[in-house]
Amino acid sequence: MTTRTPQELTVPVRGGDLAVTRWRGEGPAVIALHGITGNGLFFAAAAEKLGEVDVYAPDLRGRAHSAGLPGPYGIPAHVEDVLALLDHLGLRQALLVGHSLGAFIAAVAAARHPDRFPRMVLVDGGLGFPVPGGADIDEVIEAVIGPAMRRLKTTFPDRDAYHNLFREHPSLAAHWGPYVQAYVDRDLVGEPPAMRSSCVLDAIRADGAGPLGDPEALAAIHQPQVRGTLLWAERGVMNEPQGLYDEGRLAASDLAPDRITTRRIDDTNHYTIALADNATTAIAEAVHAELKQM
Repeated sequence: MTTRTPQELTVPVRGGDLAVTRWRGEGPAVIALHGITGNGLFFAAAAEKLGEVDVYAPDLRGRAHSAGLPGPYGIPAHVEDVLALLDHLGLRQALLVGHSLGAFIAAVAAARHPDRFPRMVLVDGGLGFPVPGGADIDEVIEAVIGPAMRRLKTTFPDRDAYHNLFREHPSLAAHWGPYVQAYVDRDLVGEPPAMRSSCVLDAIRADGAGPLGDPEALAAIHQPQVRGTLLWAERGVMNEPQGLYDEGRLAASDLAPDRITTRRIDDTNHYTIALADNATTAIAEAVHAELKQM
């Protein structure tokens, strides 16, 4: 397998420029959308498995090199940015790949613009479960991504201290290496002794509410024009045995099997489903299968 050197480009969007990492290929275009506190380099390992596929992975508005883009944030804003990226590339269509929050963005984009995004690969996300009536959305967000939110409010004395946070993360410890380090370094801003995550807290709050309570985000995957594959992790965000999905939850969701194919990726958690060798192979297989349907 030949290593592809990632390239950087910028795309004009509302309020400034969207930063995009590209792994150049001669094949069809894929736009890869990361999770809520991530950045485009999350897909570096998967991009290497995709061969000649032309991969574009933006840093979502409010993160990493796109942190300077202003609000309003939220899933509709990201859909607009993805559409602007497609237009900037001069492409009629692209396959969407989305992880976690990025999967919800992909599903909403496909529901709104099925002629531009006819197929997608969702990676441990995109299928939501409504918050029970009366629940406080802020409390639910804290319960789901509390550790990540606390990281965003913390300053670190130097780069090594930030690295150690991820080296010790129960979901990432076994996969620390060049890909994860580059992904972590892209997020880190500031100077010692007050380095911090690039993520804008208002963006994280706005985006986190979407998969939990926004009717459009919850309904998107069920729309008849939305088609693709959902890959789901065996374990959860903190490597706990219960993942975001399981056979029972998927059965109860009433997904249409003629539109959405589901597949469990064994021995993965919410993060390693895009990092582990068996997982990146599965993503590549799903991408190539979906491209054949376009």
